[in-house]
Amino acid sequence: MIITRTPFRITLGGGGTDLPSYYSKYGGFIFAAGINKYMFINLNRPIVDDLVRVKYSKSETVPHRDELQHDLAKEAMLMMEIDKALEIVSMADVPAGTGLGSSSCYAVGLLNGLHTMKREYVTLQTLAEEACDLEINRLGKPIGKQDQYMAAFGGLTVLEIERDGNVKVREAEVRDEIIGDLNRNLLMFYTHIQRNANEILSEQSKGAKEEKKNVVESMHFIKDLGYKVLEAVESGNITRIGPLFDEHWQYKKRISTKMSNPYFDKIYEIAKENGALGGKISGAGGGGFFLFYVEEKQTKFREKMKSLGLREMKYRFDFEGTKVIVNFMDGSM
Repeated sequence: MIITRTPFRITLGGGGTDLPSYYSKYGGFIFAAGINKYMFINLNRPIVDDLVRVKYSKSETVPHRDELQHDLAKEAMLMMEIDKALEIVSMADVPAGTGLGSSSCYAVGLLNGLHTMKREYVTLQTLAEEACDLEINRLGKPIGKQDQYMAAFGGLTVLEIERDGNVKVREAEVRDEIIGDLNRNLLMFYTHIQRNANEILSEQSKGAKEEKKNVVESMHFIKDLGYKVLEAVESGNITRIGPLFDEHWQYKKRISTKMSNPYFDKIYEIAKENGALGGKISGAGGGGFFLFYVEEKQTKFREKMKSLGLREMKYRFDFEGTKVIVNFMDGSM
């Protein structure tokens, strides 16, 4: 038995510039943080048969990999040249469709476990690139490279994405006391709305590919704001994050009509009236979590969000990335 643990992420700056339609022309930039909410993947080799079992929100038992409905599990097994005799069970702290990168957490965690099962050491960069290949190239998902890299590396991490798709990864230079302040001031609330991000991301990618002025200019501005958020964090002037988030929110809504709605706009307006200096919706938008920057009167703010029906998710940053937490393999593949 092997169990992997892979962190979800929150984006602090540059979200959307990791899409191929954008970075292939202009280069991308992401500043994000892994958090201590995880995807767990349990792998086991069956003793009494050669069936493939995959358990998630559904339960599948098939004689061969190619009969699986779960596209990520099927394609990952194909990549790793495993066609039968495997059990995959996944559990997560946060449900899918909430904008925290669950699909890529599954991909990275599964590939990490399969490499471990085959006694193969691979770097975090390789894991991330394999997950990108799995999701973007093989399955054709309209997503970027942020989620796979953040699932692999965790931490407060900077991704510079070159036009050819090469990703340079570095750890942000943040003082310990600033990390504590960020954890205290960045408050997350669940909207109770789950969505499939593919439609929003497809619209965003199409706009960037066709070089629609409002989309491209907004993404340029979002990338510039990302650099400013990073500078604010590394310099310790984190109060600037609130107004930068606020600018980001206004520009993000110009990219897709599905990014927000009157309900979210109302929540955001009330949040600002009650102490938030700015905020953003998780992932592509349209649902999931609101992330607000709040420095003062946090108790009052929490009570107001609760009165709106939102549930807070308390968290800490994760600095370990994907890791194998159990390895009871007693033989080779």
